[in-house]
Amino acid sequence: MIYESLTCLADEINDYFRQKLKINEDKVVLSAIINQDGTVAIQGENKVIITLINVEKEPTAINASGGGGRTLSNSSSPMSINLYVLFASYFSSANYPEAVRFISFIISFLQERSVFSQSNTPRLPAGVDKITLELESMGFEKLNNIWGMLGAKYLPSVVYKMRMLTFDTSVMREYRPPISQASDGK
Repeated sequence: MIYESLTCLADEINDYFRQKLKINEDKVVLSAIINQDGTVAIQGENKVIITLINVEKEPTAINASGGGGRTLSNSSSPMSINLYVLFASYFSSANYPEAVRFISFIISFLQERSVFSQSNTPRLPAGVDKITLELESMGFEKLNNIWGMLGAKYLPSVVYKMRMLTFDTSVMREYRPPISQASDGK
């Protein structure tokens, strides 16, 4: 559900860029910024990277205890989560103004359309009724910690909180990407 929701968000922003900027290529990709070995995770430059930086349980969601106090764990009851998503502009150093420009476009798009529902986003995954995105204000210390945790140098970026994905084991299913045919002459 997380992968499908983030992919849907990337697709929606790419559609916005195609319409607004009259470009054909996808500028937004779902990816880590740095691989575990310290190398850059994406191929090429001039992209906006969506990276999941945290997952938290929604503290205001109704829990199995029926109110305040400790939550009684019940694996069959739905659980709501929030995702913290980093949008980072990975552009060449000679193209820094474009990096800043694309962060502005992301903020503008998510200001205009902060709620994604089944009615305004047909590609929203089944089982997801609504996603709400809120701009997170990060101080210098938090930003430093995030970029240190990622193992990367700072890029023009913005963090959003994606609210209220509900995990329900009755709707979870395995995702298998399509297998591409290898052209080995067989």
